[in-house]
Amino acid sequence: MTLVAIILATLAAGIGSVWIAAALLRVGLGGRGRVGPQHLLSLAAGALLATAFTLILPEAFEGPVDAHDLFVTLLLGLVFFFLLDKAELWHHGHEHGAGERHIHGHGGHDHDHHHHHHGHGGWSLLTGDSVHCFGDGVLIASAFVADMRLGLVAALSVLAHEVPHHIGDLVVLRHSHQHRNAALLKVSLAGAVTALGGLVGYYVVGLWDGALPYFLAVAASSFIYVALADLIPQLQKRLTAAQTLVQIAWLTGGIVMVTVVGALAHHGHGH
Repeated sequence: MTLVAIILATLAAGIGSVWIAAALLRVGLGGRGRVGPQHLLSLAAGALLATAFTLILPEAFEGPVDAHDLFVTLLLGLVFFFLLDKAELWHHGHEHGAGERHIHGHGGHDHDHHHHHHGHGGWSLLTGDSVHCFGDGVLIASAFVADMRLGLVAALSVLAHEVPHHIGDLVVLRHSHQHRNAALLKVSLAGAVTALGGLVGYYVVGLWDGALPYFLAVAASSFIYVALADLIPQLQKRLTAAQTLVQIAWLTGGIVMVTVVGALAHHGHGH
């Protein structure tokens, strides 16, 4: 039952986020009164932080592992994801020249995601996406093994932060003169790797049962890193008071969404 839930959740997060991104692009993202990339980034940041701090970490600390060891794991996880980012930026900096950015206008908004320092052919981008999605799948599986409701919320949080990411992917691929449907298919295939990560994660966590709290700490460090090092810096722009309030409202919405879904799932499982 847990494995079926992992497969369904990873497919929903991996491929569903691509299709939602494509649908938002099709209806014209970011027009007046519409949802823009900045709104989605705020929502995703709130969802990731809430999932890490209110659900994943408390679950990890309920295990028999010493709190000090888990905090060390959390720290090492943050450093690891920082170095992973550095390696990616260094690699693509050598390809295109340091500091290059793809900025895509969407009705007055721009979306400059760090994952998009990729080759114009799109294959480098898709390779990076696939690795990223595989990691997401492992993290979702770890959450499901710990608790079904935790897995559900983790998958929802991954979906929330992958939507603005995939919007950028689709725009980059379309700019490289590919057919719209070909771009959607390629990004969907990269998203499907999330399910492969879920399968691997399920069996790896099963083999090392005592390691689950450590896997959860790494999952939390991933969510915290993405929110604080990737999403929130993109929100730190000079805005009007009204725009700032909207941004805060979407961030709060992400936190509330995770809290409500977590509470409902908790109640539904009778914990």
